[in-house]
Amino acid sequence: MAKRNRGTVMVATANDIAEQPSMTERLAAFIGRVHIGDLGDAALDRLKRSIVDALGCAIGAIGHPPMLKVRRLATEFGGPPLVTFIGGGCGAPDRAALYNGCLVRYLDFMDNTAIRGEVCHPADNIGALVAAGEYADATGAAFLTALAIAYQVQTRLLDIPMMRAGINYTTPLAFSVAAGASSLLALDEWRCAQALALAGVGAVSLAAIQAEPVSEWKGLASGEAASRALLNTFLARNGITGPMGVFEGPMGLFHLTGAEPPLDWSRERLDAPHRVSNKKHNAEFQSQSAVDLAIRLRNQHEIDAHKIAEVNVQVADGAYQVLGGGAYGPKDQCWTKEQADHNLKYLIAVALLDGEVWPEQFADERIRRDDVQSLLRRVSVAPNADYTNRIPDEMPVSMQIVMTNDAIIGGEQADYEGFHTRPMDWSAIDAKFERLTAGRLDAGRSTAIRQAVRQLETIRLRELTGLLAW
Repeated sequence: MAKRNRGTVMVATANDIAEQPSMTERLAAFIGRVHIGDLGDAALDRLKRSIVDALGCAIGAIGHPPMLKVRRLATEFGGPPLVTFIGGGCGAPDRAALYNGCLVRYLDFMDNTAIRGEVCHPADNIGALVAAGEYADATGAAFLTALAIAYQVQTRLLDIPMMRAGINYTTPLAFSVAAGASSLLALDEWRCAQALALAGVGAVSLAAIQAEPVSEWKGLASGEAASRALLNTFLARNGITGPMGVFEGPMGLFHLTGAEPPLDWSRERLDAPHRVSNKKHNAEFQSQSAVDLAIRLRNQHEIDAHKIAEVNVQVADGAYQVLGGGAYGPKDQCWTKEQADHNLKYLIAVALLDGEVWPEQFADERIRRDDVQSLLRRVSVAPNADYTNRIPDEMPVSMQIVMTNDAIIGGEQADYEGFHTRPMDWSAIDAKFERLTAGRLDAGRSTAIRQAVRQLETIRLRELTGLLAW
């Protein structure tokens, strides 16, 4: 394809665009041709584990102050009672997608996929696709297919350097929600392409969402983006057209990011679940190995965290830039939940003090306590080029803890339980779900929800959503 060079940016001409189908059209063809049979048994099982994991996170987030604010809006403007709000109540699909999507995301404890320089939460698709599937009275098999499509689209779009260009990862999420929802609503290829274009073109948001001082929007942006993408998919179903050049056209994403990665949708498979990791600790994904190492050293050496003089940590560049005081801002001030779960200094300090990082470690009174505020200021974080080169096959970290008696305790770790190369088994997923939902679900409903997900391809989606309202 002939292109005009504008520095390092390759921009398609009008004649180029006319020569072949746009990427949105090629992506729509991919969505139309795949089915649940394209998911192998192992990938299907991994996908179900992510669903249970995400539902546990959503139920565990019910009642948190930002969730009450979102629920108040969703209830006030909820529309006709068409689909289920997790925890009870009904509303229009886009409002349910907003609230349920925010529930899944808020604790920042659900699944992730990363490549060097880019990261996303594939489970961000679940709230919107459950709403679309319930509205369409979809089978569980159709929902699993749509979710697998969404996982594939979102994770493959990581090849576009969006975060590296200052664009937040809710942008590929908009495309993936539109892809999955188009499948559930049985849109033809033309309407599917319009849905992708409409959802994607309005979804470009700033990576400033993750920058200091981190606000409540960090935990809500994905739910809002997914809700908007679902609404745009319904507009496309009604025949509204979108810009087919949203990727490769003039002023499209490839122009904005300065890169056009090779994405051949004619060869894509539904294998994304194999690249998905689940979190062992309630902390930003790129901190998982570091938090795990801190807890392991604490337990092995019976460290008294009050006698630590300093902690020196080395991580990959992506973790440093976002969590360690790099491009996303300094990490010496930490006063809120949103700041704390994106602050490696806080996460290491609280892990060494408490021996775990769960939602309890993000209560205001825990964050503001003198012990952790003092220790986090003695934690230093630096990037390690070798560790950066080992992403995404590993998540390396090294740590040196200097005690007040000059003793030095150190260690290194390549990954953690839950990383995509060392996935959590069902017993670990179930244990996490049970702890997150304790006090919110009775034992019978807890078991029934997880059983419904395990046999989802044999039931209708409404059998699961019925269990999510109490």
